[in-house]
Amino acid sequence: MEELLTRLYGYLRGMWRFRWWGLAVTWLVGVVGGVVVYSIPDRFESSARIFVDTQSVLRPLMSGLAVQPNVDQQVAILSRTLITHPNVEKLISMADLDITIRTPTERESLISSLMSDLEIRSTGRDNLFTLAYRDQVPERAQRVVQALVSLFVESGLVGKQQDSSSARRFIDEQIANYEVKLTEAENRLKEFRLRNMALLGDGGRDYVSQIAELTNRMNEAELELKEAENSRSSLERQLAVEDPMLRSDPSMVSVPEVDARLALLKKNLDEMMLRYTNEHPDVVGVRRVIAQLETEKQQEIESMLKAGGGQGAAPGSNPVFQQLKMALSEADARVASLRARLAELSSRLTQLRSQQELLPKIEAEQTQLNRDYNVHRQNYESLVQRRESASMSVEMSAQGGITEFRVIDPPTLPRTPAAPNRLLLMPLAGFLALAAGVAVTFLIAQLRPAFVEPRDLREVTGLPVLGVISLLPDPAKERADRRRLMLFGGGVASFAVAVGAMTVLLKWLQT
Repeated sequence: MEELLTRLYGYLRGMWRFRWWGLAVTWLVGVVGGVVVYSIPDRFESSARIFVDTQSVLRPLMSGLAVQPNVDQQVAILSRTLITHPNVEKLISMADLDITIRTPTERESLISSLMSDLEIRSTGRDNLFTLAYRDQVPERAQRVVQALVSLFVESGLVGKQQDSSSARRFIDEQIANYEVKLTEAENRLKEFRLRNMALLGDGGRDYVSQIAELTNRMNEAELELKEAENSRSSLERQLAVEDPMLRSDPSMVSVPEVDARLALLKKNLDEMMLRYTNEHPDVVGVRRVIAQLETEKQQEIESMLKAGGGQGAAPGSNPVFQQLKMALSEADARVASLRARLAELSSRLTQLRSQQELLPKIEAEQTQLNRDYNVHRQNYESLVQRRESASMSVEMSAQGGITEFRVIDPPTLPRTPAAPNRLLLMPLAGFLALAAGVAVTFLIAQLRPAFVEPRDLREVTGLPVLGVISLLPDPAKERADRRRLMLFGGGVASFAVAVGAMTVLLKWLQT
């Protein structure tokens, strides 16, 4: 530490030898700095404050009905991207700054200057923005800020309208595309169903379900056929032991009741014709039984006439026999109908089993077509809903219900310059002048060194110092040294006073 202090003391002693050079440089740099500070042109700042209200009452009310973008994020992005080359060109025209422009170079220079001087300052989460600009002419600064405020509000509104229009146009294009796809999917599905109508049936059952249903129906038909055959066999046995005719007086001869059975069968036939076609197995079976009964009726009439002519008495039909025959006829018709139904079901089942390799492919193709159709339909309906939401959002934006720009403070006309800050620059120039004087004395002391202490001489030469010759005090020299010290101190003090006086003068001129 002692060595460091000794070295520092040596530097100061060396610089003290050239103090007048340092004082001269200090005054020279101070005068030049003062002139430069005073000659800097004044710049006036005009500013305006805008509040962007994004907390609208309509936002919670329209939640889920209309598209609500992140308005805070959009405003933040707008504040960062407003100062662009196209916007600054519009601002130049709006503020009448292009009146004195003659060449494209001057225009580009003005644009570059404005892009660097325009300021948009945000206070953070409150969406409060300050727009500021500095210029040498106060009126021009106010015009530029006014144009910037208009551009800020216009860019926010036009940007929202352009985004909404672009979104609606894109959605409309997608709706048109999906409408075409949906129509094509519907046509493919319709053609497929028409082409495979015989194999698909009602379209609600797959191949396994159809096989199982036909098998169940065949089992039920076989069971019903067995029941009907057993019932017919029982009727045949009863009919075999019953006498068909009763001999009685001519007054007790009755008409055969074959007509009643025919009437019942014809009634059943009429009911079947309401549900089936002429080729249906049940209809064909009933018609065959009717034809057999009509033939049987004719044969009984002939036999009754032959039998009655020989005995002189008309045979009377046995009512029990006639009822049994009627029941037997109905049983025959039912058996024939069930056999026809069983044959038809067997034929269908055989045909379906013969197509067991084709039907799964058809069902897979139908599933694919249905899936494509459902996807296109869902996308189409979703796009239509989004278009309605976008339309509602456009209406909300047009009514100003989501975002509102409020000018809190209009652009001001500055009266006092905002720059340069001469009250700060003048003392800074004085400090730099002092630093320049100190640096000059240190540099000269290094260029023209002198040995102040015997230690320095011993370290440089490497030789021992045998002795030091002291300077004898001289009253005349001491008075001269004191006078020179007072002059030097007066020079430094006068420099400080001059810097302070210039600072006070500049403050007075600004006020």
